[in-house]
Amino acid sequence: MHRSAMHEYFIKAFFLITLAGGASLDFGRAQTGDSVSDCQKLISRLNLEANGLEAVSSSGANPEKAASELLKYFRARTHVKHFIDRKERSASLNHFASRRDLELADNALKHVFIGQSAYPPYFCGEDINWGLRPVPDDEWVWQLNRMSFWEDLAKAYWHTGDEKYAQEWCYQLTDWVRKNPRDRQHDYAWRSIEAGIRGHNWTGLFQYFLDAESFKPKVLVTFLNSCFDHAEFLMTVYRSRSNWGLMEAEGMAFLALTFPEFREAEKWMREAFRRLNHEISLQVYPDGHQRELALGYHMGCIHWFLRTYELARLNGKEQAFPQSYLQTIEKMCEVPMKLCLPDGTHGQFGDDWAGSPGQHNGQFLEWSRKFKRPDFLFMATDGKEGQEPSSRAFALPESGFYSMRSSWGQQAVCLVLKCGPDGGGHCQPDNGTFVLYAGGRNLMPDGGSYIYSGDPEGRRWFRQSKVHQTLTLNGENTKYAPKLLLWQPGKDLNILVTENQSYPDLAHRRAVLFVDNRYFILVDEAIGKAVGDVELHFQLAPGESIMDRKKLFVRSDFREGWNVLIQPLTRSRVKLEPEEGQVSFRYTRKEPRPAFRYGLKKGSEPVRFLTLVAPYLGKAPDIKVHIRQDKGIGSSEMKLEITENGKKRRVGFRHDLNASN
Repeated sequence: MHRSAMHEYFIKAFFLITLAGGASLDFGRAQTGDSVSDCQKLISRLNLEANGLEAVSSSGANPEKAASELLKYFRARTHVKHFIDRKERSASLNHFASRRDLELADNALKHVFIGQSAYPPYFCGEDINWGLRPVPDDEWVWQLNRMSFWEDLAKAYWHTGDEKYAQEWCYQLTDWVRKNPRDRQHDYAWRSIEAGIRGHNWTGLFQYFLDAESFKPKVLVTFLNSCFDHAEFLMTVYRSRSNWGLMEAEGMAFLALTFPEFREAEKWMREAFRRLNHEISLQVYPDGHQRELALGYHMGCIHWFLRTYELARLNGKEQAFPQSYLQTIEKMCEVPMKLCLPDGTHGQFGDDWAGSPGQHNGQFLEWSRKFKRPDFLFMATDGKEGQEPSSRAFALPESGFYSMRSSWGQQAVCLVLKCGPDGGGHCQPDNGTFVLYAGGRNLMPDGGSYIYSGDPEGRRWFRQSKVHQTLTLNGENTKYAPKLLLWQPGKDLNILVTENQSYPDLAHRRAVLFVDNRYFILVDEAIGKAVGDVELHFQLAPGESIMDRKKLFVRSDFREGWNVLIQPLTRSRVKLEPEEGQVSFRYTRKEPRPAFRYGLKKGSEPVRFLTLVAPYLGKAPDIKVHIRQDKGIGSSEMKLEITENGKKRRVGFRHDLNASN
């Protein structure tokens, strides 16, 4: 018999037997223990003096009646607000869930679940195995226990009105609670990040399913007891300075605000608010970027900070947050505007993935309304409404990100460079690296991170300095010791000079000149007494490329659209060598790409590379650069003469050697 048919057979058989015996259907197919003692435990956790709980309090001698009265109370209460408004259920019929939502919900009915979404869905058994590990990557089982498919069941229920989705959720909820006590054996289900995510998500599921016929008093008892256990657990853990700490606090806050009837709810709420107020000052640099320096996590942190504030505001608790809290969030919302590539994708710095074009438009629209920002509206509508951002070049000096672009159109030339502090476990030793986008194409993407768990060698490969667009000594990983020496944006010339003390006896100083809003000149200097092989690494987008080891140039070779040329402007002693190149645009997926390095043997004296990086459409440009004046490698001043098609242009810069981040 096919699994789905067998599943439906068991459901029907169980209910026929139960109905014939006259037994209660309160729990569906799973039991969580002694229902009377579970009810008594829950009653002891409630503040029975709260308005509206009089009938529950007077039923104390009859726990089952008390549970029934408690369900009536929750179905009738109106003073607690949530983003999911139960009044909208009837209006949601036939236009609430997407085809994908319904597909995932129907899979969930058959116990075919998605853990980590990069892997295919798996059948987790008629008797669900919540600790299943179908792949060697622990991310799968951890994310299985976030139960994202429960949201699909909820959407399908409101979309179709079919009770089978609510019935299945009630079963899976009670099954999960019964099988996953908080002990060492079930650590896979009780990491604090999963507990925080469930604390947030379950309050919405409560709104979706509360009015369902299958949501019986005993389901309510199981649900609320587990919510209490989650909140009490979250009170004992606190990952400060980490995105985990925000999810822990958010889960606790949502449980406290949604269920103020718990005796401990006020304590949970105060502690959650305290943590969020504390963390927003610890985790967000003055320039607005979250300290882990990966834009995907940055976006998540905006949600975790802002959603809790908004739920508190809905329930009249916004005074717990100072004005600076929202001001900091607004500053955070500027970061993707300043750093995203012209199509809305990310630079993939650290543990980040590029995402899809226009991925943040919805958030920008929401932020434009909340903060009354016409530049956010411009971003949300691809420039059709609102007002263009105030600049085409941005410096985030504390986090170490810098962007420059030719325009705000999707075909713009855009470079984003990173030279920042150590962002922790989601960061990579890549200071000085950059991504280059032009003509609707990411021509020089960052490699990304490939995977978290399950392939340690693969993860380590992507975390090497030499697989980024930066300079290394003897191929070894660099340290984090950044400086901003110069930031000088202009109409047709942007100049950025950063420095990183990459090794004890060698600093990498990189000057980037964005000339005529078209091409870039890089001046890379290795300063210090360290001796060895100094190499300047570059990587292109996947595709064909042309490498001329005699003339020392490399260029991409796309038949249509834009390409990029990389050409040393001084060739003395420089060697060009191919390297292994990989890029990962999706979790667990990687593909080869062209990669190469320019190398110099370094003695005790400093060395310099002068390089043209020129995106172009059609014929590659012929650009020559002559150093007119400088006071030696490592000095603070340089003057260049650029020749293109017989036309000469002089540019130069002077920076502060004593500057620091």
